[in-house]
Parts: sequence; structure tokens; C-alpha cells
Amino acid sequence: MISTSILFQNGWRFGVLRCLLGSCFIAVGSQIYIPFDPVPFTLQTFCVLLLGLCCGSKIGTLSVLLYLTEGIMGIPVFAGYNSGISILLGPAGGYLVGFIFAAYITGAMSEKWSRKSLASVFVIGLVGEIVLLLIGYLRLAHFIGFSDACTFGILPFIFGDFFKLTLCAIIASKK
Repeated sequence: MISTSILFQNGWRFGVLRCLLGSCFIAVGSQIYIPFDPVPFTLQTFCVLLLGLCCGSKIGTLSVLLYLTEGIMGIPVFAGYNSGISILLGPAGGYLVGFIFAAYITGAMSEKWSRKSLASVFVIGLVGEIVLLLIGYLRLAHFIGFSDACTFGILPFIFGDFFKLTLCAIIASKK
């Protein structure tokens, strides 16, 4: 079975398997975390950006959607082995929703960008990271206000996200 869709490249089973593995990759990354209130430090952003950069917009986005669906259905895939719609509707929920857009944007830009140098991949990842942080920030601000959302939802993550983004760029530029 031949399809022009990236999702169904090499047959539909291969596309489904890639999405399933992608969601598992994010779930594992979510369990590597440092508790921090109201949003924990995790490796989820690394996983999401790397999926978008390496697998493209369709596989990356569908992997994130599958991951979120698993968590909503009660499978403990969110940070700290949590699950449920309450996590998605809570203070950290904006970051989880931001994963969808970050995976799509990094994947789409990566597919369109002809030269995959370290610098170009870093810039693509940075755009995805900014979108993710912005969506998370806006949701968190609903709970704790705009000033505190910046203090607790962006500033503590800048150094770690820069490190994760650099590592993503190194890996994805070698692809």
C-alpha cells in the first residue's frame, strides 16, 4: 500500500506505530521531572520538539494528541504518573496544549526548511519553544496572574529549555 501522506508512508501500520512510539517517548520524558509548583520541570518539551524536528508535523502532532488522549483517559502518562482531564484543565494544562502547536510548528518548519544546519534547526526549535511557553503562560496567568505566571511559568524554565533545545538541535541536525 503506497500513500503520499507522511503518516502512511510505508503503509498505515508504520504511521500508527510511529505515533504510538512518539507518545511513549513523551510519556517517558514526562516521568523525568523535578517537582516545581505550579508547573514541574520535565523532559517533555525536549521530546515534543525532537519529535516535531525529526518526524515532521503530522507524526509529531499526532503523537502529542495521542499522548494527551492517553492522559485524559486515565493512563498515568503526565508528570508524576498523573492523569485525567483535571491536569489538562489545571495550571500546567496550557503547556500540555502548547505541545500540540509546538510539534506542528517545528515539524512544518522543518519540512519546509531546505538546509538543516545546526543554527537553522535551533531557530526552528526556538520558534516552537516560544509558542509552547506563550500558550502555557497565558493559561497559567488565568490561575495566578500575569506577573506571577512569568515568575513561575517562564523564568525558571529558560536555562533548562535552552539546554534541551540545544540538544534537540544537535540531534535533529544530524538526521
